[in-house]
Amino acid sequence: MPPAQRDYIPALRFGWLTPVYDLTMHLTMRDPFFKLQLLKQADTPSDADVLDLGCGTATLSILAKQQNPLARVSAVDIDSKILDIACRKTALADVDIDFHKASVGELPFPDASFDRVLSCLVFHHLDRDTKLAALEQSYRVLKPGGEIHIADWGPPTGPLMRIAYLSLQLLDGFATTTDNAKGIIPQLMKGAGFIDARQTKHINTCFGTMALYSGTKSAQERG
Repeated sequence: MPPAQRDYIPALRFGWLTPVYDLTMHLTMRDPFFKLQLLKQADTPSDADVLDLGCGTATLSILAKQQNPLARVSAVDIDSKILDIACRKTALADVDIDFHKASVGELPFPDASFDRVLSCLVFHHLDRDTKLAALEQSYRVLKPGGEIHIADWGPPTGPLMRIAYLSLQLLDGFATTTDNAKGIIPQLMKGAGFIDARQTKHINTCFGTMALYSGTKSAQERG
């Protein structure tokens, strides 16, 4: 499908690379290390309702369910091909995850549905308006006091990491990745209503600096 007709960027920029996404992540990234770090940070309560925002091949969803079998895990992604892979992986892992084909900017859930929203390597694929829409939707579907935890590219920690991130920007495009390099994700989180929105950790990789972010929905909020 020509880029002008598609309203999302596949996980590795080109749809024909989707089948090798997991292998590529395994060979080139500290995966699932940073996903486990994200889950540790989220500290999801038992029997929680968890949403994986832009789930990709469901590695994060599966890990979340395996670590917390009582949790109810839902996952959304707009890419049908990658959801097919996610469903097959989930069946092999023998875990129950509720998948939905949807845009991260238009979530198909009622207000105040989740205790945690998790997202890994999604926001650098989104333009500024869609980043904010995804955060606003995440805020809407979180219960009062609920939390969002994000793993995505952040400000480079030095010249070497800046050069490394440039290679990823050439692949994924500067229009969506520049906000991450500038470190404005916490600013956008605050704009969507989150309190205590901040970068909590950085992890250097061969493609640049991975950052973990967190934010909380006020316990006084309704829906």
